[in-house]
Amino acid sequence: CLDRRESLPYEIDGVVVKVNSFAQQESMGYTARAPRWAIAFKFPPEEKTALLRDITVQVGRTGKLTPVAELDPVVVAGSTVARATLHNEDEVQRKDVRVGDTVIVRKAGDVIPEVLGPVLSLRSPEARIWEMPSVCPSCGSPVVRDPGEVAFRCISIDCPAQALERLLHWASRGALDIDGMGEEIVSRLVGSGRVADVADYYSLSEEELASLDMGRVKADGEPVRLGHTVAKKLVAAIEASKGRSFARVLFGLGIRFVGETTAKYLAEHFRSLDAVMRATREELVEADEVGGRIADAIIEYFAEEDNLRIIRRLRAAGLQFEAEARRLASEALAGRSFVVSGKFTRSRDEMKELIELHGGRNLAAVSGSVDYLVAGDKMGPAKLKKAEKLGVRIISEEEFIAMIEGGGPVEKAAQQELF
Repeated sequence: CLDRRESLPYEIDGVVVKVNSFAQQESMGYTARAPRWAIAFKFPPEEKTALLRDITVQVGRTGKLTPVAELDPVVVAGSTVARATLHNEDEVQRKDVRVGDTVIVRKAGDVIPEVLGPVLSLRSPEARIWEMPSVCPSCGSPVVRDPGEVAFRCISIDCPAQALERLLHWASRGALDIDGMGEEIVSRLVGSGRVADVADYYSLSEEELASLDMGRVKADGEPVRLGHTVAKKLVAAIEASKGRSFARVLFGLGIRFVGETTAKYLAEHFRSLDAVMRATREELVEADEVGGRIADAIIEYFAEEDNLRIIRRLRAAGLQFEAEARRLASEALAGRSFVVSGKFTRSRDEMKELIELHGGRNLAAVSGSVDYLVAGDKMGPAKLKKAEKLGVRIISEEEFIAMIEGGGPVEKAAQQELF
């Protein structure tokens, strides 16, 4: 199969071998996750070599500095790869990757570009060891490494790169979902001085947006403007974002370590932004999925006057700072906690929404407090192994839906026998 892979007119990442008899398939049956009469063989990721031209640094919304490999473009698993994250300085040193090296490139899971390491036999004497810069490449402020962490961070709250990432995060689908507010438009808004923080979105007029210079010129030399058609849609999208839930607003603020799931639990536990802001460290850690590190980050965020100023403006603009009372479709999943992992016929967001609508709780990671791991296709083996080790029940999408409809979960003893 591997020999024929390159000759196929489409991309494949493996093969499935099945028993070629319906009668035998029926007698062999299913495990909790898959049929016993079929087995999947995953191909090893395709690997190519490319010249590492440079290592640049990308600054995230929380100030985290991430080294990025700038590569000579190379086609890997059906698409061109020219950049790949190197995660952090420790990872660069562990892999002994140097600027000027010929490196091995692949896509982790056939999706995410990854540098495996250098081809040492091709290393040039001029290959240069890379080190994390001591100042931020965006604003020149000092860079620090917090104790016990691998990441370096820019400490300036006025860093332009952080500001851009915070603006993009606020407009992203998981947060306020401002449709059409992408990187090009946001960059132009920042560059023109129209937008400096997320509260500025809500003072933009259609006229301001329509006149936005997009940095290109027409054949007659006139600058290309955003135009009224796009501007009208953006104004409508900004207005619609005011109706997003308190949990999404909390996530959109970009508080360090507060992801989508944690934001939901904070919203459910405290019910309002005022209550989150007043909470002590001890009160914060009482919320699900909130540990000491997250609690400290929340307290640090709300101690900053610039953040409080933005929140006051967002409140005045009409954003949702209180959680609505949630109407449950049923209590079929009440008292049960779930981790959803893999691909399903529904999106993972829809799966999580079903859990909450029927009284269950979504958790971010497999632990002893998880009751069920809902396992879909292409789920990572680490979660499966951990769930098996901890005795967490592993169920399929079909069994999950049966629980909602009253069919009940797979019995733990029966499930363990299947594995």
